[in-house]
Amino acid sequence: MKALIRNIEALSEKDYDLAVVGGGIFGVCAAWDAALRGFSVVIIDKGDFCHATSANHFKMVHGGIRYLQHADVVRIRESSRERSAFLRVAPHLVKPLPIVIPTYGNGMKGKAVLGAGMLLYDMLTFGRNQGLQKERRIPNGKFISKKSVLAMFPGITTDGLTGAVVFCDGQMYSPPRLALSFLRSAVDRGAVAANYVEAKGFIRDGNDIIGVEAKDVISGRAVEIRSRCVLNTCGPWAHRLLDSSLGVQLDPRPVFSRDLAFVVNRKVSHGHSIAFSTVSQDADAIVELGGRRLFAVSWRNYMLIGVWHKVFQGPPESINVSREEMQSFVDEVNAAYPGLKIGIDEVTLINTGLTLFGEEAHQGDQSMSFGKRSLIIDHDREHGFRGLVSLIGVRATTARGMAQKAVNLISKKIGQERPPARTDSIPIYGGDFKSFTDLQQKALLQHKTLLKPDHIRSLIHNYGSEYPAVLKYIDENPQWGEAVGGSNTTMAEIVHAIREEMSCRLADVVFRRTDMGTGQIPAHDMLTICAELMARELGWDKRQMEREICAVRDEFHTIFENPN
Repeated sequence: MKALIRNIEALSEKDYDLAVVGGGIFGVCAAWDAALRGFSVVIIDKGDFCHATSANHFKMVHGGIRYLQHADVVRIRESSRERSAFLRVAPHLVKPLPIVIPTYGNGMKGKAVLGAGMLLYDMLTFGRNQGLQKERRIPNGKFISKKSVLAMFPGITTDGLTGAVVFCDGQMYSPPRLALSFLRSAVDRGAVAANYVEAKGFIRDGNDIIGVEAKDVISGRAVEIRSRCVLNTCGPWAHRLLDSSLGVQLDPRPVFSRDLAFVVNRKVSHGHSIAFSTVSQDADAIVELGGRRLFAVSWRNYMLIGVWHKVFQGPPESINVSREEMQSFVDEVNAAYPGLKIGIDEVTLINTGLTLFGEEAHQGDQSMSFGKRSLIIDHDREHGFRGLVSLIGVRATTARGMAQKAVNLISKKIGQERPPARTDSIPIYGGDFKSFTDLQQKALLQHKTLLKPDHIRSLIHNYGSEYPAVLKYIDENPQWGEAVGGSNTTMAEIVHAIREEMSCRLADVVFRRTDMGTGQIPAHDMLTICAELMARELGWDKRQMEREICAVRDEFHTIFENPN
């Protein structure tokens, strides 16, 4: 497997078939798809790969069950298909997640109605387990008793409680590692990638778009990337780039939602998650089940709670959450699920990003369904600019499928139509194994004298079958087998992230290459250890180390001042 090496010169060495601008989950999936078809591909991002919404969401791989309320069979089947694809190609990073929905009385929230919904969903998604490992299959929905529900979730509202239905969805262990695995797979097939390269505009020959005018953010030098086609996957920055560089204003203008979830440092021993109703309604639902649902989801050693949606019209860089808003969210959760008794100071991390919400004319509509469809824009047909396509995605779940559709269009435009690549079945970086359980157990036995069990489990999740690439650094320096502070991250992972995964900043390692900053703010001494190691590898001086540590702490979307 090729390492990710940041080579700015390679961006201009030749004319590429496809230049992808934007290294979130949709961009890296497109790069992987195009590289598999044999196209020459280059992908850039103005920050680190997967640094924005693609890293800061609810980590769910949605199978489409909620679209039953909207009678949207197309999206149910699409979502189920894409969930299965992720479970197949990235079995180390995506797993089934059992979710409990308590049932109340004999009406719309009762066992009969919800059970019928489960049965209908199972029928509509009957092929969902094709080609999946047994431990990654999505089982049929089932009922559990009132006693079982209360044993798992003491403190839920008991008035009228009759039991629960249980269904499975999917969950990502680490969204940044998932995106990085797609990227590493693309690079292994010949793609060229560089982070911290900002697209400033497009290279034009009349109305033909023949590349990207870019800037290396680190050195400040200008870079020209020439290609037969450009795919704009910049998310909430996509329409801004079109406007600033070409004067193209999308009509209707896309509107984005600030989606928010928060992390609480509570371990759920049974591994099940719960959906509970709030007082707000889903305005677009055909079948109303008694209020919009929030989820309290078991994730690693934490609990994730969300999701809240709010139309956001400002620049993506200015996204924020006030303490007052957070208090209202906490209050809403406690009212709907009294037993949680969450205090605002228990919140260890806020995940928030911008997702496509709909059209400008409907920006007051708070429906979770309206407009929640990704956009593929052919700018030749829409605006007269040949060689330019934009893909503005919604949910990470559909990234692979939408990327495939975009590359299908691009292959026609460059006159080299090739059949779709098997991105729904070819394992990505780390996913080439038969059983996750067997892989993990074998590693625990083989390396029990080298690393602690929790460190090995973390390695297997993040790197899958490629975990020996990290262990080789412990052979080089046994001290690198030690964990950073109280985390499960070893120093070997940090060295690996620098030498083989294009980590340029401390934030890259803390947020997106390792588990250090994915659940809560690392202590200052942990950041210092990591920064010192990076300084030795990258030649930073003390002042640069301090700047990097400050930048990491500033990136955390927190509502309190960390005491460390």
